[in-house]
Amino acid sequence: MEKSLDRKIQSIHADPSGSKEFIIADAKDADMAFGIGAPGLSPERHDQELKYKTLAEYRQQIREVIQQEVVDIVLMSASTSEKLTIDERLFDNSPITPAARANDTTDVHVPRGGKIHIPAAKPFRSASLDHIQCGHLDCKPEERAYGADLGLYSVTFNNNLEDDLETLERYKEFREEAERKKFRHFLEIFDPNTSNAVAADTAPGFINDLIARTLAGVATAGRPTFLKMVYHGPRAMQELVAYDPHLIVGILGGSAGTTLDAFQLIYDARKYGARVALFGRKINQAEHQLAFIQFLRFLVEDKIQPVEAVKAYHGVLQELGIKPTRSLEVDLTYQTAVMSYGGEDGKTFSFPTQKTDGKPATKTSGKTAPTKSAANGNGAPDFASMNSEQRLAYHQDRMNRMFGQ
Repeated sequence: MEKSLDRKIQSIHADPSGSKEFIIADAKDADMAFGIGAPGLSPERHDQELKYKTLAEYRQQIREVIQQEVVDIVLMSASTSEKLTIDERLFDNSPITPAARANDTTDVHVPRGGKIHIPAAKPFRSASLDHIQCGHLDCKPEERAYGADLGLYSVTFNNNLEDDLETLERYKEFREEAERKKFRHFLEIFDPNTSNAVAADTAPGFINDLIARTLAGVATAGRPTFLKMVYHGPRAMQELVAYDPHLIVGILGGSAGTTLDAFQLIYDARKYGARVALFGRKINQAEHQLAFIQFLRFLVEDKIQPVEAVKAYHGVLQELGIKPTRSLEVDLTYQTAVMSYGGEDGKTFSFPTQKTDGKPATKTSGKTAPTKSAANGNGAPDFASMNSEQRLAYHQDRMNRMFGQ
């Protein structure tokens, strides 16, 4: 089956400025960072009890995301990919591409009480490409297609000669091995994980320059399929995209934050040139992951605005009888946190420019549904002609039908 990722990558390269394609990845590789807590908190916990979901529950959520067929990529640890990609063959007849985390730098080692992630990051790989591709060492050529042929490789630069040189050398070794084994990768560039690496106002330019410089010596066969990086705002995104239109830029989600944080982030990043979003904690900590993912797709298809999407999402939760983690009023605030695995220091709070009433979304009815004039010639909704209330009603009603209400 044709993979949506391959089709979209081809479309973007064929028309970098005109293609409307956008790639969404569900990053379900948190067990490569957080250990027991990776699957997230269990909804069955009591008020004063900290209870985590199990690895089996985590993998079941991935199965449901695969079945939904809305995202383009599911990123997993090598062990989870072996289970779902090689053993269960869940991606064989799916448009979704499986991917595995191919390395795990020390800044993504975050055990409870740990300190490994605090000093300057060191490159490290616990996964082997052979295990990702076929489940054992020394794959035969014909076996390399059994598993995933796409992986995430991450680098963290801290403006230190010795550390950064080691990072570059290890990345070069990986690229050469990957090319020989016909393994594609996308490159994750974390911001420095040491506080004094670079001044905050120069950090976006620092990262952009390092990306351009790191890839300048890499021929086509060894280049990453796309990038994954912190969204530093419109100016930095536009600068990087303009520099090389064929350098497909993706943004990472960072800490969970509010629903508006997530929806506004993907909406803004796409507006200013990003073509990929890879959300991990933002999806994994959502009250209803499939509904959350569907709204991400609506947002990048210009079918709904971020504030409307938050309200509609709360309406779906209400219909499903799911208690939201935050009230609608709180979920309509920005709580932008530092994009790191190890902490959420320095939160800032602000309110959206669009006025909200702070009241929970109510059950939709035919009175607010799109009218005949809000449909195009083939009966599909014409979102451009709808007002905010009509779009909200349409999406709440559609999502409620999708999830069994």
